[in-house]
This record gives sequence, C-alpha cells and structure tokens, in this order.
Amino acid sequence: MKSRGIYETPGGTILYEAHQQLEELILDRETYEVKDEIGHKFASLVYEGKWFSPLREAEQAFIESTQKYVTGEVKFGLYKGNIIKAGTTSPYSLYSEDLASFTTGDMYDHHDASGFITLFGLSTKVRALKMASQKNS
Repeated sequence: MKSRGIYETPGGTILYEAHQQLEELILDRETYEVKDEIGHKFASLVYEGKWFSPLREAEQAFIESTQKYVTGEVKFGLYKGNIIKAGTTSPYSLYSEDLASFTTGDMYDHHDASGFITLFGLSTKVRALKMASQKNS
C-alpha cells in the first residue's frame, strides 16, 4: 500500500542545503554530479525495500568515499521560507582565491585554455561541418 503525504521539515531542509553547499565546494564537478545521481538511485533502492542488496552496499560505499572530506562552515540567511547563501568555508575547499586570480605564474598559463576550448568544442565543430555539407548537397 502506498500513501502520499507532504512533510514539512524546515530543519532538515536547512541541513540538506548546508551539506549540498559543502559538497559543491569540496567535490569536483564530475564527482558531485555522479554522487547526486547515485543518491537518487540509493533512495529508490531503500524505498523499494532493497536495503540488503549488493547494489545498495556498492552505492553506499561510493557515497561514503565522496563524503570523507565534506566538512566546514556554512552560513545562511533565512527569510520568509527562503534560504539565502551567506558563505561557505572548508579546509578541504577546491576553491583557492590565489588560483582564481589567474596570476599564479606556473600554476596557470592562460594559453592552456585555447587547447581545452579546441578539444571540448571539437564535436560541435564537426557537427557544424556535417550540417553545412548536408545543406550544400
């Protein structure tokens, strides 16, 4: 039997948002995205009563490994049901103000960006060439 209900958990919502802010600061983009996807699959497994399945254990091991360094301080403003970000810090943050300035000498060479732009844009360029050749045929 299924039942649908709405449960208000303001404290849980704030904790979830704080945790998510820390993950975004500490995990690289790809790991964060995969962890988010696996989190949804994990929730489905639990909902379906498959707690003792090997898949749940494997997913949990992945999630636990991503959480090893997720710690820090999150500040929010709360106003009329809204959560307003006011700052997130962690000793494991992947953000470094020194690196973000792009004036770090050996750490960042702006010429490297052109190679990445060319590489990541290659599929779009190939598609554009194919589309152009289709129009001209």
